Amino acid sequence: MKLPPLLSPGDLVAVVAPSSPFPRDEMLRGLAWLRARYRLRVRSDVFARDGYLAGDDARRARELAHAMRDPEVRAIVCARGGYGAMRVVRDLPWDEFAARPKWIVGFSDVTALHALAWRAGVASVHGPNVTGLGRDASAQVRAAFLAALEGGGVGGAARGWRGLRVIRGGEASGPMVGGNLALVHAMAAAGLLVVPEGAVLALEDVGEAPYRVDRMLTSLLLGGHLGRAAAVVFGEFERCAPGTDGRMVEEVIAERTGALGVPVLAGAPFGHGVHNEAFVLGARVQVRASGEVAFG
Repeated sequence: MKLPPLLSPGDLVAVVAPSSPFPRDEMLRGLAWLRARYRLRVRSDVFARDGYLAGDDARRARELAHAMRDPEVRAIVCARGGYGAMRVVRDLPWDEFAARPKWIVGFSDVTALHALAWRAGVASVHGPNVTGLGRDASAQVRAAFLAALEGGGVGGAARGWRGLRVIRGGEASGPMVGGNLALVHAMAAAGLLVVPEGAVLALEDVGEAPYRVDRMLTSLLLGGHLGRAAAVVFGEFERCAPGTDGRMVEEVIAERTGALGVPVLAGAPFGHGVHNEAFVLGARVQVRASGEVAFG
């Protein structure tokens, strides 16, 4: 995929709110951290609220489209996930964006934007939203955020993840795509998901009962989406506790992906937990039998 130009200190970053509203203090703390390194462009209506949305669809689409078209903006960092990005994805100038790409940064509901970006052939950054950067993010999480935007890598000098749980061994390589499982599943239902043949699929989620994780993975299996992956790497499944049946989400993941015949790893350091390391969606990675994902 096409990598947008890497950032340097002092570059212009647009902050947008394409999904749900957010606590004002968390947003301001995240903005303060970003402002110490980059110039920021934030619209005055970014704090708008319309029920569970950060303003109505027209406001959110207008904000995103303006940031995508602005020739000065080098990256678009989302304020928060939640819900709402899918409502406006078709209204955005993806052809223009592909011709003059820039980084889209965020996770959770922002997966809807990532999926359209990689469908347009443009890499993006799966990483903390602005409110996450302002909510006691560790030095390592912030270092990975900067490494992804400024070096095209992950995790600073490490450029990879080690010590992951091996569910199914093997070796594979390919471009990393994915994000939040619920959003990947929803984009597939909308007919907007394209998993590139031979991709390494990264998935995480939060607050989903194991049977719902089973249903989403089963739907992706039946739809042929998981069958296109060369490997699957699972991040954190935060607050996905078993019900009275006792079935653990780890069991579901292993059972549902076991028949794919490709390497499957779990426990990667991304997702809705405290440690959410940024990485580049679209970057080529190598999955190794030792439980390692190497970037670059």
